[in-house]
Amino acid sequence: MHRVTIVGSGFAALTATQQLRKSNPDVEITLVSPEAEFVYLPGLIWVPPGLRQGEDLRIDLTRFLQRMRVRHVAAEATGLSHCGRTLETTQAPINNDGLIIASGGRFLKKLPGIEHAITPCEGIAAAERIRERIRAMDGGTIALGFAGNPKEPSAMRGGPMFEFLFGLDNQLRQEGRRERFELVFFTPAPRPGNRLGPKAVEGLVAEMRRRDIRTHLGHKLKGFSEQGVSTEGGDFAADLILFMPGMTGNTWFDNTELPRSPGGLIEAERTCRVPGYDRVYVAGDSGSFPGPEWMPKQAHMADLQARTAARNLLAEFAGQTPEETFRVELLCIVDANRDGMLVARNERFNLVLPSLRVFHWLKRFFEWNYLRRFR
Repeated sequence: MHRVTIVGSGFAALTATQQLRKSNPDVEITLVSPEAEFVYLPGLIWVPPGLRQGEDLRIDLTRFLQRMRVRHVAAEATGLSHCGRTLETTQAPINNDGLIIASGGRFLKKLPGIEHAITPCEGIAAAERIRERIRAMDGGTIALGFAGNPKEPSAMRGGPMFEFLFGLDNQLRQEGRRERFELVFFTPAPRPGNRLGPKAVEGLVAEMRRRDIRTHLGHKLKGFSEQGVSTEGGDFAADLILFMPGMTGNTWFDNTELPRSPGGLIEAERTCRVPGYDRVYVAGDSGSFPGPEWMPKQAHMADLQARTAARNLLAEFAGQTPEETFRVELLCIVDANRDGMLVARNERFNLVLPSLRVFHWLKRFFEWNYLRRFR
């Protein structure tokens, strides 16, 4: 019986688990993560306005893992040995016949004064902190922005910041106090949201103008302070800063000899296989993958890569050459609490549909449908 170890309990890890069990009822699966839980990060945008409570997004995986016949080890990965056949952890070494790394990434927090900003996608605690800060404010300036990893253009997560921005605008209007606040959107990119496509950029900027949201675009960031944001194009005051930094690899990658991209992620082939390593695969935010420059770091892409990784690993077990490749596809709804803009992009077309109320409810339905498999 082949033994597979999966590192992580996020989108890519759980999708790889499902694909392995669906394709091979006999494979022995061990999942390694600090807790047997899944946090649905896309739902964090709904915590500040009260559409979701934090615990609505925290899913206990105990029953799911039992159904999938998966052994969970409550530990953190610390390194690799024996050419990937042994995962070192904070508990004990775990041997495997195949390894899928899906432990996500980490945010680059090197800017001076980064402690004065809240990073929304760090988790439930961050989203709840944003909610409480906004509730306590009588007015003022709220700055929202994102940046990337200069050495890894794909390692950024800007989409949620547009959702926090437009959602906050709607929230303050519904509460009858928008006129007491100034919203400022900032990013070093001159064209924010360029990965979504040219039409999406035009739509996003136009929506900011329509909502009277001030922009500060195309200037390299210098740092943050209690008073505001500092850039090479000037400084501006802010009473609350929400900022999504670029991403890089997990610290435990440093204790391995796995090939790394300039931005610190694990290099991968289009098959999700780590070059030079037998039966070692990577999926999701942990990996640096070949593809178009707009290839996103998002849950949908992680799911596609995880399925590919699982199928190719099983092919190797069967003595076959791993040849399946993942399709590159961006699919998202930029939600604003009441409505949303649909964006779809692949290597053949780019579709942008304007904000409609139905898209907000479609995103909520997707959340319910996605999470019910784990409950």
